[in-house]
Amino acid sequence: MSQQPVIYHIPVCPFSQRVEIVLDLKGMRDAVRFEVVDITRPREAWLLEKTRGTTALPVLEDEQGRILKESLILMAYFDERYPQVQVARADPYERAVERLFASREGAFGNAGYSMVMNRDRAKTGERRKALLDHYAWLDDMLRFYNPDGTFLFDRFGWAEAVYTPLMMRFWFLDHYEGFTLPEAPEFARVAKWRAACLAHPAAQQVSYDEIVKLYYDYAVGAGNGALPEGRAKSSFSFTPHWRDRPMPPTDKYDRIASDAELGLV
Repeated sequence: MSQQPVIYHIPVCPFSQRVEIVLDLKGMRDAVRFEVVDITRPREAWLLEKTRGTTALPVLEDEQGRILKESLILMAYFDERYPQVQVARADPYERAVERLFASREGAFGNAGYSMVMNRDRAKTGERRKALLDHYAWLDDMLRFYNPDGTFLFDRFGWAEAVYTPLMMRFWFLDHYEGFTLPEAPEFARVAKWRAACLAHPAAQQVSYDEIVKLYYDYAVGAGNGALPEGRAKSSFSFTPHWRDRPMPPTDKYDRIASDAELGLV
């Protein structure tokens, strides 16, 4: 058995980053050992045995060899296991509001990923509207619960740890879709929240260039390590390192960039 909890993860995965943010907020990042899983290869048999056949990550294995899955569950587990600094609100009502925010995270994430993976120009308008509808909901909720503040409550907390990794992944929308939040009153509160979340010290596990380069294959419709047509190497490959690659082209609707153009060879 391990002497400390182990998380099997994909470093660029937003769901893994949620757990990393919680641990960073608690000052407990070194309490957990992170083991990298290569998304470009099939899951190893030993890992599938631990997960009972599921491939989604991150996965926690505790010191007794017990397995837990799903990022929101892992966040709650570590928040309760290391209670010295709590991320979730102590007040039951405020914690319920945080859960209300989290209840929409799946649909929010799906809207952004559906937008970046779309290659049909005729659908760009509806995909953009779908994501903006989610931002509008967040704006309304933030105005209701903390109209003059920055975060949902008085600090970067549970809701922020849930949403920040997704908003960071949506940097791929900036690059590949030219998407920005409109500079309009109905998005001003969520824009303030988003900017503060992206800049928070506990949420700096990934960078803009890293997201844009690694997620290129998503932008041409191939997710989770799948290879786009005509390509031999995934944009999620560990080598060459993403820092050594050029920024990918933005013309995702017209063609698929080659391995050489992406700096993968």
